[in-house]
Amino acid sequence: MPTPAPQPEPRQKPKPVLYRNGSVYTAADPFATAMLVDGDTVAWVGSEQAASSIADSSMEIIDLHGALVAPGFVDSHVHLTESGLALDSLALQGVSSARELLDAVAAATGDGPVLGHGWDDTTWADGALPGAEELERASGGRPVYLSRVDVHSALVSPSLAGAAALRGLDGYDGGARVTRAAHAAARQATRRLPDDVLRRHQQRALAEAASHGYVALVEMGAPHIGGAGDLRVARTWNNLEREGSPTPEVLPYWGELASSEEHARSILDQLGPGVRGLAGDLNIDGSIGSRTAALRSAYTDAPDETGSLYLSVEEAAAHLAACSLAGIQGGFHIIGDAGLDAALQALELAAGEVGEQRVRAAGHRFEHVEMVDAAAVETLARFSVTVSAQPAFDAAWGGSGGLYEKRLGGRSKSMNPFAGLYSGGVPVCFGSDSPVTPLRPWSSVRACLEHHNADQRISARAAFLGHTRAGWRAARYPNPMAGQLVPGAPASFAVWEVEELMVQVADGRVQSWSTDPRARTPLLPALDTGTDPVCLQTVRDGMELYSSPALRS
Repeated sequence: MPTPAPQPEPRQKPKPVLYRNGSVYTAADPFATAMLVDGDTVAWVGSEQAASSIADSSMEIIDLHGALVAPGFVDSHVHLTESGLALDSLALQGVSSARELLDAVAAATGDGPVLGHGWDDTTWADGALPGAEELERASGGRPVYLSRVDVHSALVSPSLAGAAALRGLDGYDGGARVTRAAHAAARQATRRLPDDVLRRHQQRALAEAASHGYVALVEMGAPHIGGAGDLRVARTWNNLEREGSPTPEVLPYWGELASSEEHARSILDQLGPGVRGLAGDLNIDGSIGSRTAALRSAYTDAPDETGSLYLSVEEAAAHLAACSLAGIQGGFHIIGDAGLDAALQALELAAGEVGEQRVRAAGHRFEHVEMVDAAAVETLARFSVTVSAQPAFDAAWGGSGGLYEKRLGGRSKSMNPFAGLYSGGVPVCFGSDSPVTPLRPWSSVRACLEHHNADQRISARAAFLGHTRAGWRAARYPNPMAGQLVPGAPASFAVWEVEELMVQVADGRVQSWSTDPRARTPLLPALDTGTDPVCLQTVRDGMELYSSPALRS
């Protein structure tokens, strides 16, 4: 008889942990200063006096020294491997010209492909891009792939174009810049990596997220991004019996078009358990920055271009109908107003085929949805579609002289209408689209408070809930208590060193009222200080994901 493989040791239940002498963001008690964690559950929250009465030698006691304990963040749209690669490759966000970009390529060390991310030609004084042969010379013949900040186009060298067989593909004209199908092929040519390398890049991204207070990340996989193998690796991080340190929970989606209920089920069966739906980066269109977002009328700075529709209304409708019949979430990546028009028409067609109630019950989600008018808000609310948005997009590209204004002119003022979505009854959750914008949750909350269109600002509390509890709900997480710190809820939280706690609202007329203790409104960090709160610890289901030495000092 063969010797059975050794089984991993079961995780020992940790000592209860009492956090005290700080602040706890909880609906159970807006003045709570202490919290007891027992195993994977919040056991109690309350006052400092009560904490003194329950503290004993069986507990680990952590003095918060005024720090804030709050529900951990959920990033509702990330790309793990892409994020890890971006963290470990050329950072091109600060590049301001073609010459600087070529210098960065020439300085790249190593002997494999030269990979980089983050260039944004709209910020350059001279928007001219380097040529393909210039990239080849700068790299010394090494293949080059440099993704634009939105990751919907890239610069590639001739050696990479040849290896990826770009000739004849839509979006390749022989030059350095590639879009659409050519961009997908170029990216995939640099992503054919062994599982251990994929795991290393994903671990890099997960560690970065944990150090900034994230307890869960919604992974948006798709065939044109990393392939099924990439998603299968991402699923394994939730296996707590494997060796290694615990990580933020990964909530994976797969962006592949389904044509029928049977087809939808077969796609999920092939991917294996844990995939939450056929949504995410199933692209209806592209991006504003790369001028591939589908618009009703032409780009202001390119009068002959209106972007690209990658799916027909009929294809999108069949997908939504298939997912609705299978009882799973479907959805799309949508940026432009013409892209949203197509998605909303698809909702109507799907409802006509399978019934509106089935469509609503599936809980579909649309990613980004940046150009939304009042009629679209009404339709999204009617079909109970969740919008997964990225507040940092407005912080980076909104406002006078920003990318949106350059590309869209006056239309830019109506971008990312968070207040309009909330007031219209559309469920909203928030994320970063990392590596497009960094994994910085408090910066994202601040972007909601400081939206360039004052009419679309929302309160810090609404933004915080959109980054926490709403993220769990949008992913149809089975535990309804996830995302809050009350007795019986999962012990998934972060500890923050903060300068000041307050209530911050979009309308200054209610500021003084809402900070009155009688309002019993839990307090959040002041976000007008110019710096983000510092993460001291991140915990998921009672397991420590990250800890700063300052926490227990």
